[in-house]
Amino acid sequence: PAGAAAGPLPEEDCMKLNPSFVGIALSSLLAIDLWASKRLGVCAGEGSAWGSARPLMKVIEVSGHGIPWLLGTFYGLWHTDSSAAREVLLNLLFALLLDLVMVAVVKGLVKRPRPTHNKMDMFVTISVDKYSFPSGHATRAALVCRFVLRHLVLAVPLRVLVVLWALIVSISRVMLGRHNMTDVLFGLLLGYALYSVVEHCWLSPATAPALFALW
Repeated sequence: PAGAAAGPLPEEDCMKLNPSFVGIALSSLLAIDLWASKRLGVCAGEGSAWGSARPLMKVIEVSGHGIPWLLGTFYGLWHTDSSAAREVLLNLLFALLLDLVMVAVVKGLVKRPRPTHNKMDMFVTISVDKYSFPSGHATRAALVCRFVLRHLVLAVPLRVLVVLWALIVSISRVMLGRHNMTDVLFGLLLGYALYSVVEHCWLSPATAPALFALW
């Protein structure tokens, strides 16, 4: 009837004056992440605050790159005569390949761009390396660190050095401007988790005889 109260407007016509708390929190965290990452990118360029340390940071970058680790693992497999060492190295190879695949998949799905202050002069990149999330170096550092501490007999000072190397590689990603802090933090968590997958799927002459017959 005329004069009757109008019904409620469709939801899409209503102005959302109260955005969700989760949305606000995520937007705030993202803004803090971008701001802090840019402030910490002290080696992002030669003219940056710590620009003189950039060559050293790039050496550290290479130490966490997948290619040196893969080449070193293949070299060890080729020259070792120990069945125990061969088993450890084959599983390290499996871990490194798993790391490369998982990081590439996540990068391709998330497609987060690199920080704007990053210089694209990285050591040997592939197509997905134009994306930032997660940090493959951080993932690899955490994975290799756990692997080495678990399967190599090292004196305490060397074990400390391995942990420090993983931390320095991860921190250098933000200092060089390659990644935001959340890229590195997620990378460390992913690498830590991937080691558990490697342990669960551990390759041995009993579980993978054909693979060991190749070596």
